Amino acid sequence: MKSLRDEMEIVNAYELVGSYRGAAALCGTTAKTVKRVLDRRAAGQVGRRPSPARVRNTTAALELIKQKVRDSYGQISATRLLPMAGTAGYTGSARNFRRAVAEAKASWKKQRRTYRPWVPQPGQYFVIDWVEEAGRNVICAVLAWSRVRFVRFGADQTRPTTLALLAACFEELGGVPEVVLSDRMGCLKAGVVANVACHTQSTSRMPPGSASVGISVKDTTPSRRVLWKTSAGTSKPT
Repeated sequence: MKSLRDEMEIVNAYELVGSYRGAAALCGTTAKTVKRVLDRRAAGQVGRRPSPARVRNTTAALELIKQKVRDSYGQISATRLLPMAGTAGYTGSARNFRRAVAEAKASWKKQRRTYRPWVPQPGQYFVIDWVEEAGRNVICAVLAWSRVRFVRFGADQTRPTTLALLAACFEELGGVPEVVLSDRMGCLKAGVVANVACHTQSTSRMPPGSASVGISVKDTTPSRRVLWKTSAGTSKPT
């Protein structure tokens, strides 16, 4: 099949000499090719003719592949799925089937979840974390929106020490955030009831003003690195 450049050269050669054979001799092709190119251009078909859509032999089992990939959360293998596809009418090779399963998994991974940027609000999130440096306990806290940081040394990482440092931090900030995010709930929980961690045991032990505004504590273990990278800038979790 001739390219667009070759077809233009054939058309220019034909307009120059006025014959199929002469144009073919100038372009290094045959007279039949020159005639086909000119006929297609006369019919309004410029460039290559659209090829018919190819029917893949995995089309019959495509719905089964998508369903099994979705039901197994992308964990099912092509070897496991091939006998099921054969029962459904697939007669192609194992290689084509593996390629179809890989494409279905890639498509499922793109569509299964939508990631959105985390945009904090002023006074909404307050991220805290304990670290150990040179044998000392250090608490690091960051306001997610303004990125104001609070760093203090602590005797230990227990709940009373954490609440006392949070109280000092809130007094320095002049306010109380809506949510405190932490990936170490052991430093904030008061106990465990029915296998559920209780974060508040007595309002008198909470930082001043936190009980009146309804401060809440949430675990950030799944999104820990994202929170610290977004809010703390160069700070890194332990």
